[in-house]
Amino acid sequence: MIEIAGIGGLILLVLNVWAFISIVTSGASTGATVLWIVLVLILPLFGFIIWLLFGLRARA
Repeated sequence: MIEIAGIGGLILLVLNVWAFISIVTSGASTGATVLWIVLVLILPLFGFIIWLLFGLRARA
């Protein structure tokens, strides 16, 4: 079971790094960028899901 949790944590880390890079390189305002980064930092799983649902659509 520990190996599965470790792999899940690694996948979440990679996804959060991808989200950070996408947030920083987006053309969003400074306030929106800071808000998204703080959300993903404080709530790694739920913040990533919220960003995936609402952050990408706002950018497109």
